[in-house]
Amino acid sequence: MTELTELTAVRLLDGYRRGEFSPVEVVRAALERAERIQPRVNAFVRITGGEALARARESAERWRRGEPSGLLDGVPVTVKDVLLTRGTPTLRGSRTVSEEGPWSEDAPSVARLREHGAVFLGKTTTPEYGWKAVTDSPLTGVTRNPYDPARTSGGSSGGAAAAVALGAGPLALGTDGGGSVRIPAAFCGVLGLKPTYGRVPHYPASSFGTLSHVGPMARDAADAALLLDVIGVPDARDWSALGPAPGSFAAGLTGGVRGLRVAYSPSLGGQVAVGPAVATAVRRAVERLAELGAYVTETDPDLTDPVEAFHTLWSSGAARLVQRLGPHRRELLDPGLREIGDAGARRTALDYLAAVDVRTELGRKMGLFHEEYDLLVTPTVPLTAFEAGAEVPKGSGHRHWTGWTPFTYPFNLTQQPAATVPVGTDTGGLPVGLHLVAARHHDDLVLRAAHALYEAGAAGVRPPPVTGPFRSCGS
Repeated sequence: MTELTELTAVRLLDGYRRGEFSPVEVVRAALERAERIQPRVNAFVRITGGEALARARESAERWRRGEPSGLLDGVPVTVKDVLLTRGTPTLRGSRTVSEEGPWSEDAPSVARLREHGAVFLGKTTTPEYGWKAVTDSPLTGVTRNPYDPARTSGGSSGGAAAAVALGAGPLALGTDGGGSVRIPAAFCGVLGLKPTYGRVPHYPASSFGTLSHVGPMARDAADAALLLDVIGVPDARDWSALGPAPGSFAAGLTGGVRGLRVAYSPSLGGQVAVGPAVATAVRRAVERLAELGAYVTETDPDLTDPVEAFHTLWSSGAARLVQRLGPHRRELLDPGLREIGDAGARRTALDYLAAVDVRTELGRKMGLFHEEYDLLVTPTVPLTAFEAGAEVPKGSGHRHWTGWTPFTYPFNLTQQPAATVPVGTDTGGLPVGLHLVAARHHDDLVLRAAHALYEAGAAGVRPPPVTGPFRSCGS
């Protein structure tokens, strides 16, 4: 029999319905897996076993009566430790946050999961306040890659990606301000979706403002769509949240890609140096999209790298975050976060507004681009996972994480839906991600294309080993 920790959320729900196993069995297996992998990859800030088993017993009784409370009743999930969770501290990877409560409120996405009967296994690791694209912090140390603990899980939702990849719950909540769902999902071989901005309400608002999205992380597109159906509903606390979705994302998966107009940009017009293994795996998956009936054109959007505008907006958010802390608490921060906060404090209001102008123009260009093409396909990241504990790959010449993430942060500026799908591995067995981007409000197309790749056997990679040597990379 397939281990319970290997089953998707959709399969778990079917098993509950048929009486094949109970939420208590599933949650106990997921908790055991979480405890087993924690020393190897450091995916969790805390594992909430007692609460999880209590919720699982309540769920089992509802299923016994044939009265499940929602779409995810009894399904184990994890929550990135930047999202408020009632009764559990949310420390944001920071020594500046006290564990003292009362911790009496759920973030909107967490509240929706609770209403639908999901079982919270624990809080997953993040760099401090989610500020960078790898996961390490002064509070929790380094989170490592499930396929090779000497390498990074990516970030900032690195703990969430590692947990899903290793079977500690089939679903996770992450956040994405410049690629923070998609980058770790790509490095860890799972699916990560950044929905259209506002599709999933966000409260309290991120320090990084309207760059930051809440999104699902899962083992496949069907699970991600189910999770988005649950969390993608309005919440009065977020004034920028969208209205109700036009329909069920899970129900819309079956449309396939036949007839969709797909723009394939291998390197954004030569602006990005892409590793050979990444380029090969992504091209192979694009060819599969064509075989499935998509009209594929190799072309590039009119996109000049907006990194300086992104840096202005990102560092301004960091400055506002740091500004709220007194001198003593600032000394507790990750030095890298303190550095970008100081840089942001030197920006002027006119600098900020100039960056907003760049963002507006980029949004206009991508809006027009998607009048001609339904989807844009690129690599998610131009490389596979590098050494753990470093913000940039050794010898890369990059100073900041944005140097090696040019495919992700532009679409936080434009607020478009984008997902990463695992489509192969490099010669060392490290996962490669394909990036799917659609026009704003067309999350359904991203999920449909991802699902078509999974159904065709062109997406998904061999799961990582659950046990193995713990190898230090000197960090």
